[in-house]
Amino acid sequence: MPLYLPDFHAGQTFTTPGHTVTEGEVYQFAALTNDNNEVHTNAEFAKNTRYGQRIVHGMFGASLCLGLIARTGVFEGSAVALLGIDQWKFTAPVFIGDTLTLTIEILSARPTSSGEYGVLERQLTLRKQTGEVVQEGRMDLLVLAAPLTPVE
Repeated sequence: MPLYLPDFHAGQTFTTPGHTVTEGEVYQFAALTNDNNEVHTNAEFAKNTRYGQRIVHGMFGASLCLGLIARTGVFEGSAVALLGIDQWKFTAPVFIGDTLTLTIEILSARPTSSGEYGVLERQLTLRKQTGEVVQEGRMDLLVLAAPLTPVE
């Protein structure tokens, strides 16, 4: 069941289910984005890099955050638009086989001037199975203030 603007308050947190990154997903992401850098797609090449193995595309993690958020159901039906991605940091590598979980913290919830919508300032923190933070930043969201009234 979606939540609407009055349901949110500063300090509220939501944690998503986990997602284990597969090799197939890395290749699909490489194909979709045309980012075929060998550090992501060539196991032999990656053995001689800083991490000694392939790393998952950074933007895969940022994109996965949106899918993980959807799995909570919290914003399904009330989300209007993603307003931006700000202060995004890649703090540690993600490897094939890592399980990622996202925590969403509501920093603020305020109505727009029309009163029909609200802006949620959200801090996102993506962690791997060890608890290590791998990515974090802001993804603010425009939400409905109340359910839409059906048009007859």
